[in-house]
Amino acid sequence: MSYNIISDKAKIGKNVTMGSFCVIEDDVEIGDNTVLRNYVELRKGTIIGNDCYIDSRVSSSGDCIIGNHVTVRYDSIIARGVRIGDHTYICPKMMSNNLNTEGVQIGGANIGSHVFVGTGCVLQHGIKIGDNSILGSMSYINKDIPADEIWFGNPARLYKKIPSK
Repeated sequence: MSYNIISDKAKIGKNVTMGSFCVIEDDVEIGDNTVLRNYVELRKGTIIGNDCYIDSRVSSSGDCIIGNHVTVRYDSIIARGVRIGDHTYICPKMMSNNLNTEGVQIGGANIGSHVFVGTGCVLQHGIKIGDNSILGSMSYINKDIPADEIWFGNPARLYKKIPSK
């Protein structure tokens, strides 16, 4: 049995697979051939592209955009205003936020295309992650990461540049 709460103002694409106990609020858009596992919460204004995989217990605060062919693994938090580019892979328990230390909404991280975000990464508000970058597991990302670089640590530091193809 599948028990879900889906707003009649949500737009669900073709061939979307949805597990149990999902909450889909107003103005959420889910693209074609996307999979939502159990206990997914998508708040108002979340947009998910085509051919995505959203694992169990992923939550979005709303007003965020997830591109096409994106995987977001178990128990990740996508803060309000986050942008995730196409073909990006988010490992389990990634957390992002959109508030500064005074509680002022700055906006979520802008994650490029073809990015790999390791398990347990924390992404601070308003940062930009360049295309083709890799963020190591358990890293705290508190500044912009250029394209084609590998970063890890707490706070994250440059490990090396990725050679051009």
